[in-house]
Amino acid sequence: MNTIANVLKDIAHAPIKKRAITNHGVLNEAYAYAKPSSFSRGMRIDLGGVTILLISGTASIDESGASVHIGDFTAQLRRTFSNITGLLESEGCTWHDIVRTSCYLRDIDRDYDVFNRERSAFFKEQGLDPLPASTGIQAHLCRPELLVEIEAIAMFRTDGVSGKE
Repeated sequence: MNTIANVLKDIAHAPIKKRAITNHGVLNEAYAYAKPSSFSRGMRIDLGGVTILLISGTASIDESGASVHIGDFTAQLRRTFSNITGLLESEGCTWHDIVRTSCYLRDIDRDYDVFNRERSAFFKEQGLDPLPASTGIQAHLCRPELLVEIEAIAMFRTDGVSGKE
């Protein structure tokens, strides 16, 4: 019979399984850009019955890698949420699995009120309770036309406890 110490020892010595995640119906790969960039859309890490998804900074990019909704903060934010949703779905997840977001705004003074209103409405539509931990940051984004970028961390069980496999 396994003791807790033996189980922890097995987990501590087990290799960490990781693989890139993507959803080409929503976003292409960053390395396929006209100016290639060297990152994965996300990383799946499996740790002894718990899976962690690290979603890279995601913005208002279409499935061919073009920026969309130029100049429209609200539309860019909605596309960003849609892109993250697609990445989560590719791993059988939803926003209910998100535990943390980092939100980068090009102009936080100008856009934070709209951002907070739209994010609150989106989270309410998703039925999130509790809400994810989050940080809002003003930042220069990788493309000058992008107004918002969000990265996220999701966690879920894969050991049968929650029913996700």
